Amino acid sequence: MITTNDTKLHLKNLIERIEKLEQEKANMAEHIRDVFGEAKSSGFDTKVMRQILKIRRMDTQEVQEQEELLDIYRAALGMIPDDEADN
Repeated sequence: MITTNDTKLHLKNLIERIEKLEQEKANMAEHIRDVFGEAKSSGFDTKVMRQILKIRRMDTQEVQEQEELLDIYRAALGMIPDDEADN
């Protein structure tokens, strides 16, 4: 149970900091939506842009592994010839 004034004040400060950060996060999300809206109105494919952003956050090894798996799966499904998946 929270009994001391210091503990109560500490809890209150933590809650207020989290609330402030949540508001900042919401503001940032709004800015990001605005940028995607600008990109879309400029003719860019925002779905592809989101994929590019995801890839840029990944390390090189992880990107390479995913691309190899995609090629293997595509070849298995007949979407590309098997020999292209080997490259």
